[in-house]
Amino acid sequence: MALNGLGAMWVRPPLPGALHAVAAARQVRGMCQAGPSSRLEEVAMTHTPAPAAAGGGTPSKPWWRQLYVQVLVAIVIGIFLGWRWPDLATSMEPIGTTFIAAMKMLIGPIVFLTIIGGVAGVADLKKVGLTGIKALTYFQVGTIIALLTGLVAINVFRLGDGVHADPSTIATSGQADAYIKSGEHQHWWEFLTNLVPHSFFGAFVEGDILQVIFLAVIFGIALKSVGKVGEPIIASVNRLTEVVFKVLAFVMKAAPLGAFGAMSYAIGKFGLSTLTSLGSLILLFYVTSVLFVVVGLGAVLAAFVKLNIFQLFRYFKEEFFLILGTSTAEPALPGLMRKLRFMGVEKSTVGLVVPTGYSFNLDGAAIYLSLATLYIAQATDTPLSIGQQLGLLAVMLLTSKGAAGVAGGGFIALTATLSTVGHVPAAGIMLIFGIDKFMSECRALVNFYGNAVATLFVAKWENNLDVERARAVLGGHDIPGSGQPSTAAGHESATHEQGHVRGGGPVAGATAPDARQDAEVAPR
Repeated sequence: MALNGLGAMWVRPPLPGALHAVAAARQVRGMCQAGPSSRLEEVAMTHTPAPAAAGGGTPSKPWWRQLYVQVLVAIVIGIFLGWRWPDLATSMEPIGTTFIAAMKMLIGPIVFLTIIGGVAGVADLKKVGLTGIKALTYFQVGTIIALLTGLVAINVFRLGDGVHADPSTIATSGQADAYIKSGEHQHWWEFLTNLVPHSFFGAFVEGDILQVIFLAVIFGIALKSVGKVGEPIIASVNRLTEVVFKVLAFVMKAAPLGAFGAMSYAIGKFGLSTLTSLGSLILLFYVTSVLFVVVGLGAVLAAFVKLNIFQLFRYFKEEFFLILGTSTAEPALPGLMRKLRFMGVEKSTVGLVVPTGYSFNLDGAAIYLSLATLYIAQATDTPLSIGQQLGLLAVMLLTSKGAAGVAGGGFIALTATLSTVGHVPAAGIMLIFGIDKFMSECRALVNFYGNAVATLFVAKWENNLDVERARAVLGGHDIPGSGQPSTAAGHESATHEQGHVRGGGPVAGATAPDARQDAEVAPR
């Protein structure tokens, strides 16, 4: 209430939580009958940040209700079941495959809708092209460094020496034989020609992320180009995105079951004894990958983005255990996009860089590809000079993209590389086929963190990152200017009760679309 005639003004103190939003709504209704001066004062009051809850914010969930704890327990139970009762554990496969199928079902719509919303929401379409060029540049440089890391590691330790496998006596059968045949008929340029789907819905039916990205970018540019005609469609896309993310929240409740089924099957099918046969190669791959992420990606994140890689690990702990349990990074893609947006990365950057990175920025697959290729060459006594190894690296830059998003993509890319070069026998992949399952988790995790760092790097390069907000979120501190905790519980409570403005405080009078948008990006 304003008492201008008396030369004084009394301002009602802001109410906490949902009461603040209700009071704001009543104030807005009263503004319809108020004078101009009074209306401005009431607007100022509705934008006064609400104080944090007593005790420093909303309490965290009990530890046993945290998703990552539930997934971790499910993984441990799955490993035990696979070890003690392998036949029973193998029958758990449908549980894991059904959950992964449910997640993949949502990947296409989420990528399509978020890219359209991001591209259509950019003021200047030239910025979209510039962001894409910068992202692809980073992807290629990162892939080269990852390939070189694998080459150096296997050249230093030379684990294949002494195997003396005869390629003519290596028999191929079953799924491995299918991968070899598929890789032998794959060309390096196919990832370009396969960008265009045979039909609009074909990209979603096949689950080809590259084709979905291609369609989404075209649609986003078209909606932006038609001006006001496309605005209702863009609004509908944003609302539909909210619905899809709500469906995702329902599916994610089954993540512990999915991790249990996938891990039970893996241990029951292949057995822990498989780890001992080529344990040195598995260990080398894991150590190389960890060093690449901690030292390589950590240095990039610290030097350019000014963020801490270990805090990033903690922030994405739910996604870490989800990938560890399911052996694939695809179920973690929606969570990655949502959490990056909450950190302060602009929607257009997240929507364009993350899905593209899932096809073009495969750091873990690159390390595996170079390491496995040289191991097979050493095991089959195939000499390779430094020049030939660099030639392999150039081929792997292309073949690694050709099998993106394809089942058995690692083996298909490996076979395509060996077939293209011709020096190393493709049948040699049978030497490592048995341990591939135990290396897939590490590949997926490195790919995931590589894309998280890539998005932050490109966002900082494009000035599309709120660095202060990112530091607060990763550090678990109050978000600058909001007085709100950045814990997961604080995120959920704040977004559902009040709505957040990027870089600012919670706005009690936020409109429904604002609240929906922030609820979409807040980690759950």
